[in-house]
Amino acid sequence: MSELYFMATITDRNKWRRFRTFYRGYGIDITLSTVGTGTAASETLSYFGLEETEKVILFSFVTKELWRTVKEGLEKQVRIDVPGTGIAFIVPLSSIGGKKPLAFLTHNQYFEKGEESTLQNTTYELLIAIAEQGYTDLIMDAARSVGAAGGTVIHAKGTGMEGAERFLGVSLGNEKEMVFIVAKREGKNAIMRAIMDKAGMNTKAKSIVFSLPVTGTAGMRLMEDSEESSSI
Repeated sequence: MSELYFMATITDRNKWRRFRTFYRGYGIDITLSTVGTGTAASETLSYFGLEETEKVILFSFVTKELWRTVKEGLEKQVRIDVPGTGIAFIVPLSSIGGKKPLAFLTHNQYFEKGEESTLQNTTYELLIAIAEQGYTDLIMDAARSVGAAGGTVIHAKGTGMEGAERFLGVSLGNEKEMVFIVAKREGKNAIMRAIMDKAGMNTKAKSIVFSLPVTGTAGMRLMEDSEESSSI
């Protein structure tokens, strides 16, 4: 799965539609958007031309080949390098729960699924579940049933959901919730499977779940100590 990436774009709220239109021009229809506020040190915000104003974060999925083309377009057409325009970056995906969600998320992109990727020396993975609004408890109950410690929820608005019925056999609403769970790599598959079984596409939650490799952590000592004591 090393050739598929989770792409994040951060821009001012008054500019996000420009990016969405740009991405649609490249066939990137499946996008999730949420709001945030710039909180970096003032000198860092100044460097990137980003004031302490409300931001919009766009999440999309791109193949390695498409990212190369999109990156060039961002630089030449959107002129993303001009201070104040925004930033975009990608993170490699390690797995997606199910073939149909994979086809849905990579719609309009050529992607041939290979072996699940694993970065060396990664102890943790970030699991992200995208679900219909109001079902985060169902997701977390499923995750906790197989050892997940907890999660973080953010509200997002989805676009390009019209194709869900074609790929998934169900229609999806635009209002979404994203659940972020950091888990040990060896426990990741059990958590993903539990979410798919108890809060997946055959439930009211209609969850899609995927994972990203975590290459560094801080503040996970409590989880590690708990696991060590339970193994004694």
